[in-house]
Order: sequence, then structure tokens, then C-alpha cells
Amino acid sequence: MQTAATPATTSSTTAPAGKRRFRVVMIKPSHYDERGYVIQWWKAWVPSNSLASVYGLLLDADERQVLGPDVAIDVDAYDECNRPVPFDKLIAELKPLGNMALVGLVGVQSNQYPRALDMARRFRAAGIPVAIGGFHVSGVLSMLKEPTLDLQEALDMGVTLYAGEAEGRIGDLLADAMNGDMKPIYNYMDDLPGLQGQPIPFLPAELIQRYDGSVTSFDAGRGCPFQCSFCTIINVQGRISRWRDADDIERIVRANLAQGIDRYFITDDNFARNRNWEAIFDRLIELKERDGLEVSFVIQVDTLCHRIPGFIEKAARAGCGTVFIGLENINPASLAHAKKRQNKITEYRVMFQAWRDAKVITYAGYILGFPNETAASIKHDIEVIQRELPVDMLAFTLLTPLPGSEDHRNMYKAGTWMDPDLNKYDLEHVTVKHPLMSPEELQQVYRDAWDWYFTDAHVETLMRRAVAGGIKPVRIWQKVLQIGAVMKFHGVHPQQGGFLRLRLRKDRRVGLPIEPVWSFYPKRAWELISTYGGMALYAWRLHRIRKRVQADPASKTYTDQAIEAVEQAETEELEMFTMTDAAREAVNKAQRLKGHAPAA
Repeated sequence: MQTAATPATTSSTTAPAGKRRFRVVMIKPSHYDERGYVIQWWKAWVPSNSLASVYGLLLDADERQVLGPDVAIDVDAYDECNRPVPFDKLIAELKPLGNMALVGLVGVQSNQYPRALDMARRFRAAGIPVAIGGFHVSGVLSMLKEPTLDLQEALDMGVTLYAGEAEGRIGDLLADAMNGDMKPIYNYMDDLPGLQGQPIPFLPAELIQRYDGSVTSFDAGRGCPFQCSFCTIINVQGRISRWRDADDIERIVRANLAQGIDRYFITDDNFARNRNWEAIFDRLIELKERDGLEVSFVIQVDTLCHRIPGFIEKAARAGCGTVFIGLENINPASLAHAKKRQNKITEYRVMFQAWRDAKVITYAGYILGFPNETAASIKHDIEVIQRELPVDMLAFTLLTPLPGSEDHRNMYKAGTWMDPDLNKYDLEHVTVKHPLMSPEELQQVYRDAWDWYFTDAHVETLMRRAVAGGIKPVRIWQKVLQIGAVMKFHGVHPQQGGFLRLRLRKDRRVGLPIEPVWSFYPKRAWELISTYGGMALYAWRLHRIRKRVQADPASKTYTDQAIEAVEQAETEELEMFTMTDAAREAVNKAQRLKGHAPAA
């Protein structure tokens, strides 16, 4: 019997002989690159928590016999980012099963929706039932309340749309599918479930090993209390924190350790606002320090987490080696435009230094394309960050009206032009008009920003800061290759990155021609040689910088403006505090609240 702590890797392995079998094929779609090829890797970097969550729910549904004692549920899972989908094989296997099979396209984001439609079309042409769920469907139905043209296209081909979360409900969907009576839309956006005691997110080791470093994921909580206008999380998962308890997290850790997995990406959009954060950290510390169960993880937090007593210290003790922070911008006017008023520029240095003191690598998201920005102002702001903030990695995105966000809803209702191609809604492409830059200029600024930040000189500075703070510079070298180099050499955001890019000749966006063999393969060979040859030379150059920094005794006592101790943040003389009227007002406000005299 499968236990809660140790899920079976597939439900079919324990099904008694003679049972009828209901087969579920779950697919997490990728999306198309500039040339219409699916973005795939030999080893992807970011695991899919949607895939793990639904997989765990299906294992639990099989154990509970939700389809009856005579029906076993067989589960197959594909993350297309690291595993090509064998369409012909699956169609040949699923078509004869009729209503005893279901294809679920899970965790589909807006940029992945065109790919999901192309997949669904192939399965539906063979008469195979298909359901699509994820942030795009949930976000649109949450904010617009009715299907848009792209959702209607799925409905017209007989695809079921699933909005909301499947905890406590997946059995209903499976039963309807088996009875040939799936609804066109399942909409649970007004009834989000609690998470305590729910089946845990889980993937078998053979799937996890397709991710770099054999890393898996889980959500310790869902929801965020803030009101950022560009964010879809708050409208898909809600503004009220829902969380798993410490027992749930221990079950996840033990289930994965049983199959040799100990690295995690905790997908909470803002772990610092998870009301159960301390109990979870305490349990992980206990498992580590009492039981010797080593785990390491990445979390996402806001810029005010350092104000929570003990949060950063306990995060590091529990196993946090890297933290992702929604910095977003250093101009208070831009932050106010996005309703991200919780980000205080006067807190930035204190916050980053607190993580640095805990020897945790900081990885911050930074949004480009706010209405007040120009190419020159963006370049200048990046230079200020390099000089004044002790952040390690910076990853850039473009301000994008993602379906499910307040920005998208407002533009949609106002009839504002937005690019109709959802494949571009990956935070890397210009999708709306900018008041001060042409689309071509803004797109180029996005590409240039990565080069402006990841200069050799700044990488050396990051390494010197690391040595001075007791962090091995090889960790900086690894992160630069994973974050900066993937854009430099592959032209994709690191969250879409991986090792060894795959490109399948026949797996191209519908409507684009299949390249002939004589053209495709020579071109592909040159791409591999030029791309990976360039990456190898780049890695070697940074390696030499690292060796030089490590060999220099002065590195241990290195200091600069960013890492100098902060005494009174509001009174520091930083360009970040004086470069705009909004910055000066933000500093004056902070000084008034702290009882200091306003800045001149």
C-alpha cells in the first residue's frame, strides 16, 4: 500500500491484475522560439510545480479508487522543456481507449498557450479527450469572467478548460472524462482550496533527473497579499495566504529523499508572506540538525523580508542557498506605477546585506519598460545598481500585460492595442506601445541590459564581494553561466534555460514550413558549434577571472560602496536616492518616519 510519505512512482505499478485502466497523459507545454521551434533542452533548469502537483493528486486519486474499485489510474508525465512528446506513439496508444484516456495540458502559461492549442488540435483530431489548465485559462476567467477568442478556439475544438486548483476536485474531472461527459469549462476561481493535509506535489526520480542537478519543486503556500498591477499570482492564487503545514513539508522531503532527491525550488511567489514560514523552517532545521537529512532550496521573497525577525537566519539554517527577490526597479515612480509600493529603495541595501551576511546568493528580478524610462535611463540605473547595491545576480524582464493581471484587464477593457500573439507573452518581447521608445528600441534595450550588467569587470567585482563575504567565488561563476550566459548565447531568459538546446526539425509551430533535411541539419550543426564553442570560451574567461580573484590576498579584505556597513540607510549619500524627484521624496518620507531631518 502506498503511504503519504512515500508515493508510488506510478499508480499502475501496484494495480491488481484484471482491473480496467484509465490512462492520464499529463503534458507541461513549452513555447516557440523566434523561428517557431519548441524551446527544449537535454536538461532544463526550472522544474514544473504544476506537473508535480497534478501528478501527486493523480497518485492519490488512484489510491483512493475515485473511479471505482475496478479501475486503476495510469499516469504518464512529460515536461516538454526537457522531454519531446511522442505524439504519434501516444495517439496510437490512446485512440483505441476511447473515454478511458485523457490528455491534460497542465500549468499552461500565456506564452505556452499557442503551443498547447497546437498539441490539443493533434489529439482532438484523433478523438482523444483533452483538458487545458494553468495560469492562462485561470487568469483570463478570473479577471475577464468570460472566454476570450483564444479560449473560445479551444472550446470550439472540443477541449475542456479548467480554471482554478484541482485539490479535492480532480476525481470529478476524471469521472466525467470516463463517462464521456466532461464539461466545456470547470471554473473554481471563486473557491480556492486549503492546502493542509492535501496530497503532496511529487514526481518520480526518472522525471526529476531530467532537470539540471536533479532538482524538484513544491509549493509551501499559495497567494500573496500585495497588489502589483503586473502580477497574475494575486488573481489566480488569491491575496489570502494558504499554506501547507510543517508535517506536509516533512512528507515532501522524506518522499523525495527516499528516491535520492534533496534539492528544491519552493515556488511560493512570496515565501516571506507564507504565514507558516517559521514552522516550516524550524521543521527543516530540525530534520537537518537532528536527523542529518540535508536539503537545499531556492525561495522567492519580497524586499521587506529582512524586517521579519529571524527570517533570513532561519532560511539559511534550513538550507536556502539562493534567494530570488522581486526588486523590479530602483525608481519609486516606476514602482508606484506598478502598485509595488511595498518596495522601499531605502531598504534595498540593508536587505541585500542581510542575505549576504547569511552567505545566501541573491538573485533579483528587474523590470524594464516602465513609461518613464528611456534607453539611457535604463543603462544609467543598471550602473547605479552595480555600484551601490550588493545584489549578486540580476535577471531582466519587460513590463508585460499578462492575461490575468490588472494591467491586462484594464488595457483589454479600454481597447488598448496589445500584441495578439500570445507566444510573445514570455516577459522577453515587446507586446505594447511604449511612450518614449519604439518597439525595436525597447527590444534592443532588453537584449543590451544583460550585457550592461554582466560585464567582465562587474563579474570580477561580484567575485571579490563574494570572497570578502565568505562565499566561494565558484558559486558566482556558476550563477553567471546559468543566468547571464543563457541570454547571451541562446537568447532566452534563464527561467527558460537549460543544458544543450534541442531543436527537432518537424516540431515547428503550425503554419510554418518544415525545413528540408539538406538545409536544417547543416544549419543546426553550425549553431551547436558556434553557440557552445562561444560558451566554452566565455566560461574559460570567467574561470580565469575567478582564479585570479581567489589568488589575490586583497580579495579577503575587499570593500566597496555597495558592501560597506549600513548605519542609517535613510541618511546615506547614494545616487540612487537623488537621481529623480520620486527618489528624493521616497528618501524624505523614510527620514520623516525615522525622525531624521529631511534631505535637502
